[in-house]
Amino acid sequence: MKRNVVWLAVFAIAMALLEAAVVIYLRSLYYPGNILKIFPPKILAHLDLVLEISREAATIVMLLGVAVLAERGFLRVFAAFVYGFGLWDIFYYVWLKVFIGWPVHWGGWDILFLIPWAWLGPWIAAVMVATIFVVWGGAVLSLPGSFRVSTSNVLIFTVGTALVLTSFLQPAFGLLGRGEQALADYRPGGFWWGAYASGLVLMAAALARTFLDGRRRVL
Repeated sequence: MKRNVVWLAVFAIAMALLEAAVVIYLRSLYYPGNILKIFPPKILAHLDLVLEISREAATIVMLLGVAVLAERGFLRVFAAFVYGFGLWDIFYYVWLKVFIGWPVHWGGWDILFLIPWAWLGPWIAAVMVATIFVVWGGAVLSLPGSFRVSTSNVLIFTVGTALVLTSFLQPAFGLLGRGEQALADYRPGGFWWGAYASGLVLMAAALARTFLDGRRRVL
């Protein structure tokens, strides 16, 4: 179990460096004047956009693939996946800070993801979700045996996830169907911190209850 946790971490951190390198190359290409300022966003060339979306999808597939190889049982595989996902997300920002000095402040906004459309929001909001995933995933993987998850915890986690995703997807929702110029003119605005915080609390509560239930069975 310890071996799996260590090598999942090594994989995720190395993968984060690879992603940070790609993003630095893209910023150098599209923001040659100032790679630290990404708003208003530049419109990617069609091929670059296809490659970026494909790369993001491939990243999720790779994280899921190593989780399936490392663990058995749905909940343990899920724990391995979110553990790797969280470390990848956190260290992506760590590597960007190391190499180009970005993020420059705690409230800075980022283009977080592109599927099904642009996720926009403060980078720290994404890192807080990632931190919960790392703590919970690592804790679950440290215990032996399989875990069961109650229907109530699944429901709580689903509602929380929906609120968090909505908060990330909402900023760009109004841009859909308005053409590339609307995105090119976009400036970071209000973030739905209320919906986000509520979702984060629900997610954390469901994960904590699931871990404690599993821990009691082991003990």
